[in-house]
Amino acid sequence: MTYRDQQLREEKVFKDPVHSYVHVRDQVIWDLIGTREFQRLRRIKQLGTTFLTFHGAEHSRFSHSLGVYEIIRRITDNFSGRPNWNPEERLLCLTAALLHDLGHGPYSHSFEKIFDLDHEDFTKKMILGQTEINAILAKVSPYFPKKVAEVINKTYHNKLVVSLISSQIDADRMDYLQRDAYYTGVSYGHFDMERILRVMRPLPDKVVIKSSGMHAVEDYIMSRYQMYWQVYFHPVSRSAEVLLSKILHRVKALYQKQYPFKQEPIHFLSFFTGEIAIEDYINLDETIVMYYFQMWMNEEDPILSDLCQRFTNRRLFQYTDFNPIRKITELKELTYLFENVGIDPDYYLVVDSSSDLPYDFYRPGEEEERLPIYLQMTDGELVELSRASEIVESISGKKRTDHKLYYPADLIEQLPDHKIEKGRIKALLGLK
Repeated sequence: MTYRDQQLREEKVFKDPVHSYVHVRDQVIWDLIGTREFQRLRRIKQLGTTFLTFHGAEHSRFSHSLGVYEIIRRITDNFSGRPNWNPEERLLCLTAALLHDLGHGPYSHSFEKIFDLDHEDFTKKMILGQTEINAILAKVSPYFPKKVAEVINKTYHNKLVVSLISSQIDADRMDYLQRDAYYTGVSYGHFDMERILRVMRPLPDKVVIKSSGMHAVEDYIMSRYQMYWQVYFHPVSRSAEVLLSKILHRVKALYQKQYPFKQEPIHFLSFFTGEIAIEDYINLDETIVMYYFQMWMNEEDPILSDLCQRFTNRRLFQYTDFNPIRKITELKELTYLFENVGIDPDYYLVVDSSSDLPYDFYRPGEEEERLPIYLQMTDGELVELSRASEIVESISGKKRTDHKLYYPADLIEQLPDHKIEKGRIKALLGLK
């Protein structure tokens, strides 16, 4: 028996709050879970700074990755023996599902924006580079690491395989909606996944849903919509992201000015220069970042010290709704007033915007992941979801955007009352 087909002598299981159990039968999967690169995901939170808003949101990319794997395991078992499904693709699907988030950095998307990184690019580097992950995948076949990277990169020739990992109804979304709802304690992310898995059908280039499962898919789409606005884009979590971003921007600026750090940002140096070795990336996780933040609370630089104390002790910025078109003049005035009273607007006056497209119909030439969800009617005809569902049609193609202005209310209150700028700042921000 080849390594590819090798099964564990006894099935391994992980107890999971979302899927009850995660089942592992393949030796390849078990070996991948044990690598240092995959174990690192235990030290990366799934929801970044959201734990400062929803205190239960401490779950990791590790648990989410296992969850996505488990959903794909169930899907491929369901597809077994069906037309259009090639059982030779099973292990590829399982490994791509398990490793799809391998390249996430600390605080995930916030960290990516700060250093202009792409976690999928680092996932690819870990799969194809000199890593424990690559050594295991290469034992399957010399070409297997490249295939796994292509699936995650959405360039693999079998579009059905890609759609299971990345589409508008994929295993990734089905896991994170339920998992994030569970750990944040909200009810929005729940939907009937069991029903969706039962009505999924493989076609040569995509997965489709039997028309009888339309209402379960409607529920899934609306769950996603609610989760984004009630959890993922929560303004308090975004306030923490603003602080995180400004801390690292400040550290980079001080480093470039040759500021004498008490605690040198050694782990960040390659990120500041843009010459990031894969080993540097693997060695940086959230435990390391928090260590630096606690050390930097004692720095002589007052801005860095203050921002780190705010993040560590959850003294977040306040916020107000902000219209970037109508209120641009007010922002300019606030910037001027902040400078006058000695509050640096580059770090303490921040506009943050979030937007989401809950479901999109087919738009030629745009991102492949926006390919629509198709229903398979009883006569075999394929109908795009929003054409059959009035609920989905009502939100299709409609991008919603929210803008907030973040500021330190405590520093404004501490200004002397005789400062004429204080009253004007409070008036512009709507403070009493």
